[in-house]
Amino acid sequence: MHTIQMPQWAIERGRATNYFDTIELARTALLGIDMQNAFMMPGAVFANPHACDIVPNLNCLAAAVRRAGGLVVWTRQTISEQAPWAYPSWQFDDSNPFIATAKAALRDGAFGHMLHADMDVHADDWVLNKHRYSAFIQNSSDLHVRLQARGIDTLIVTGTLSNCCCDSSARDANMLGYKIVFASDATAAVTDAEHNAALLNLQIMFADVRSTAEILTLIDCSVAAT
Repeated sequence: MHTIQMPQWAIERGRATNYFDTIELARTALLGIDMQNAFMMPGAVFANPHACDIVPNLNCLAAAVRRAGGLVVWTRQTISEQAPWAYPSWQFDDSNPFIATAKAALRDGAFGHMLHADMDVHADDWVLNKHRYSAFIQNSSDLHVRLQARGIDTLIVTGTLSNCCCDSSARDANMLGYKIVFASDATAAVTDAEHNAALLNLQIMFADVRSTAEILTLIDCSVAAT
């Protein structure tokens, strides 16, 4: 598990714009970002033990959101050769063996593309492919349209990588008008340094960064307030 370091000044600065003492659970979705075999299985191309460490917290938060009447959404980082989902040809060089292996692992239907077996996915959850680091940017997915149709205005962000897909999705969603709660110990990066750097920037500008225990308390308080 990551050793989390968040300076008090960052918490205080961020609270000016991103602090939520209550949320409306019927309008809340938990995002479980890219908890796939490619990022979690030993020996996989992006294997990261920190991603395995957060599974209990992530599943606990997902269960709490479901009980409170919210939505759980699982994303899968996906490589496609079809427009508009395909990456530009210059962006990833297939002649690089690592790049070729990584792209193969994240194609729809590959074992690496599948959600890890330890993730507690329910029949009513949404599972969708995204084709960019951010789930909300153009040519990535239709998640924004679907969430708007559902009336969702608040997102609890979990998953991996903290400093890539989680960070990118949280920032873009914030700019689209969503309230963002970012789970500090239910997100994972490769190193503590990368994880803490992401948390710092998100706390200052884009999200209410909280621990799993703090988010569970927020959910309980919000339920009690209804």
